[in-house]
Amino acid sequence: MHTFTSFDGTTLAYHTWGEPGGERPAVVLHHGFSSSALGNWHVPGVVDALVAAGRRVVAIDARGHGSSEKHTEPDRYGEDKMARDLGVLVDLLGLDRYDLAGYSMGGIVALLTASGDHRVRRLVTGGIGASVVEQGGLDRAALPGKELIEGLLTDDPSTITDERVLGFRMFAEATGADRRALAAQARASHRAPIGLDRITVPALVLAGTDDWLARRPEVLAAGLPDARWKVLAGDHLTVVRNPEFAAAIVSFLG
Repeated sequence: MHTFTSFDGTTLAYHTWGEPGGERPAVVLHHGFSSSALGNWHVPGVVDALVAAGRRVVAIDARGHGSSEKHTEPDRYGEDKMARDLGVLVDLLGLDRYDLAGYSMGGIVALLTASGDHRVRRLVTGGIGASVVEQGGLDRAALPGKELIEGLLTDDPSTITDERVLGFRMFAEATGADRRALAAQARASHRAPIGLDRITVPALVLAGTDDWLARRPEVLAAGLPDARWKVLAGDHLTVVRNPEFAAAIVSFLG
């Protein structure tokens, strides 16, 4: 694990695998809400599959997540700030070309990054769908923000009545996440149009068959100038462990 200081003084962690300097560019990964670089990408086998294919891999722990600094003020969060963090890291590593993959919250970050960074060669998103086009971010109807924030902050999880919110609360507890930091990010989540038309690089949109946060992935793919989409078995928390998920990323980026 390595650390760096981002644009606003926040200390962020990142991980690297594989050897630098290969013929193909590095792959940069951004994880989803309440997860981490290791939990989202390494444990499910995505990193190993990319390294086995000869790729160098870089994965960031987003602010408020993993081993990165955890603020509790909402104004220190938002996917737009996370995209700026990625830019600082890419600058630090001296990458003049890279492939980018993001999952869920990280998928929003990846789209924001790719819409303004000419260094992105290929793009993969997972865990997001039509809500990106229609709402500018994650599906607020599928996961209401107010209920999510309350569910993260309550001292008594037995009061949580929404099963989807309870799932995120249980996941946060299982991963040892800072629930106050997560609530701050939930308050700051992206809700503005994303310049999808500016993302002209080839893109792949992945979604689980039972992922209620990635409904109608074909709508997101249609909103991108050069994209394809694929649905794999799994829900929002399990599709990343489907071996076909890693295989699809490796094949597309190859």
